[in-house]
Amino acid sequence: MAGVVVVLIGMVANLFLQLPALHLAISAVFILISSGAILFETSNIIRGGETNYIRATVSLYVSLYNIFVSLLSILGFASRD
Repeated sequence: MAGVVVVLIGMVANLFLQLPALHLAISAVFILISSGAILFETSNIIRGGETNYIRATVSLYVSLYNIFVSLLSILGFASRD
């Protein structure tokens, strides 16, 4: 939870500061948070803690989408001239 708060504060700060390094750091941290969310949700599904499979599937999909968007952001930044 603390990681999400740090990312949100960083995103708001980056709106005003427009620092490329901060943008990369936010994307990297967001990838780590989304990866942790995938591990947590998968663990809940396997151990039987999650009974609402639609919500679990949507949560996994959103985490994968967030990782994909963050990776695109990082790779797009690396290809700029």
